[in-house]
Amino acid sequence: MNNLIEIRWHGRGGQGAKTASLLLADAAFNTGKYIQGFPEYGPERMGAPITAYNRISTEPITIHSNIYEPDYVVVVDDTLLESVDVTAGLKKTGAIVINTTKDAEYLKQHLNGYEGEIYKIDARKISLETLGKYFPNTPMLAAIVKVSKVMTDEEFLNDMKGSFKHKFAKKPEVIEGNMKALEIALKEVEKV
Repeated sequence: MNNLIEIRWHGRGGQGAKTASLLLADAAFNTGKYIQGFPEYGPERMGAPITAYNRISTEPITIHSNIYEPDYVVVVDDTLLESVDVTAGLKKTGAIVINTTKDAEYLKQHLNGYEGEIYKIDARKISLETLGKYFPNTPMLAAIVKVSKVMTDEEFLNDMKGSFKHKFAKKPEVIEGNMKALEIALKEVEKV
């Protein structure tokens, strides 16, 4: 499968990494792609490290396992850089996207010599500005879409508007803030 993109998410329970991976799968599916989006379950509890995965392809996906050599890694919580090997198996031709305000030197020091592209975004700032609370998964979702180019910004935003209308049917007041978080994140994700 030459056109298969594999993404691994690292976060902590309650930060929305699983939800973001499922939203990405839905958005990619709605653009006509074959998808998988699934979490890896262990003894998860609020704050414990969790892992979620995405596979996205233009052809049927016949692999049904965890992802050991991802094209992209998303780190929703930069404290994981000190306790989890987030670059394990990460392809040099891919990239890592980290929610952080740390400088390039710190990041490179904690990425085990990873030689691929490194991107960062301040998902906390974006989330607090647009949602009034810390929900890092929404900005991180937009950041990985921008970096991986699994779909255009326009396709992504159009699909997410529909997803949010469904997801937040009983809380329509949060739709605008979530859409704004996505739009800002698409612009603010930066290469280190």
